[in-house]
Amino acid sequence: MKPWLSCQAGRVRLTLHVQPGAKKTEPAGEHGDCLKIRLAAPPVDGKANAALLAWLADRFGVAKRDVSLLSGDKNRHKVVEIQCDLDAAAVLALFDLH
Repeated sequence: MKPWLSCQAGRVRLTLHVQPGAKKTEPAGEHGDCLKIRLAAPPVDGKANAALLAWLADRFGVAKRDVSLLSGDKNRHKVVEIQCDLDAAAVLALFDLH
């Protein structure tokens, strides 16, 4: 099991290191105990957080309301929770981290 991933009944919790201002939004492997996400949005007025949550909702195939930012509102280190029924293997496959 990855230290940045927690799967419990009906929800997935991710610990992320987010790099805003990248050329495109994509997973970029592991960064310490976090999953690194390069984010195309700039870190201005919450745009990066909104873009991150929308990207994760699309990636997981859930509604935006099912993705919550639990911590890290103004920080690169974020904890996000997604309401879904995926196991760890399915989440790793979503990020191409088998």
